[in-house]
Amino acid sequence: DPVPSLGSSIVDIEPSPAGRGYNTLDDRGSVSEFGDAEWWGDATVDYTHGERATAISGTPSGDGYWIFTNLGRAIAFGDAAFFGDMSRVRLNGPVLDSIATPSGRGYYMVASDGGVFAFGDAQFFGSMGGVRLNAPVMSLVPDPDGVGYWLVASDGGVFAFQAGFRGSMGATRLNRPVTGMVPFGDGYLMVGEDGGIFSFSSLPFFGSLGANPPPSPVVSVAAAV
Repeated sequence: DPVPSLGSSIVDIEPSPAGRGYNTLDDRGSVSEFGDAEWWGDATVDYTHGERATAISGTPSGDGYWIFTNLGRAIAFGDAAFFGDMSRVRLNGPVLDSIATPSGRGYYMVASDGGVFAFGDAQFFGSMGGVRLNAPVMSLVPDPDGVGYWLVASDGGVFAFQAGFRGSMGATRLNRPVTGMVPFGDGYLMVGEDGGIFSFSSLPFFGSLGANPPPSPVVSVAAAV
């Protein structure tokens, strides 16, 4: 099985469609599979010139995935189709997160400056690009109704675009920054660097590591519901 590259760091996790496994991605583009998740290939990133893998998103079938880099490049594997990317555009901030649409026929990228880039059947509803932010934007979550999305910044602030605001941690003093956000039922789930989980959804809260942080920073969360 593939293993993380020497000196690399895990940057993202993607659950399998059945929720009985997951793929992890390291910043050099290597993917490792666990449980019923399948491996479809590793991305080759130009690590020596500053390119890093930052996100992985799976297809609905589980038979493929996309890997995205900080330079806005998208690489498709298995039954994932390429719909375009930002690799030839000068970005104002690195792409930190990407997510496929529920149909698997498109995807979003979000950059640290709040810029949002939509491809395939992903619809653009606005962004924070050009707005002065208190903290970098870390993740994007599409509204499950297919219209709109939410962005989350590292201070826990949430920005809603054509999606109902479910709440945020923006007014709360956090022990550690928010590193990611994922869909969770009718809302979203945030994770902090210390493993703290913040749920804004009608689904039950299942706990967190906030009171017992792991030795290394938590970089992502995957919901299995």
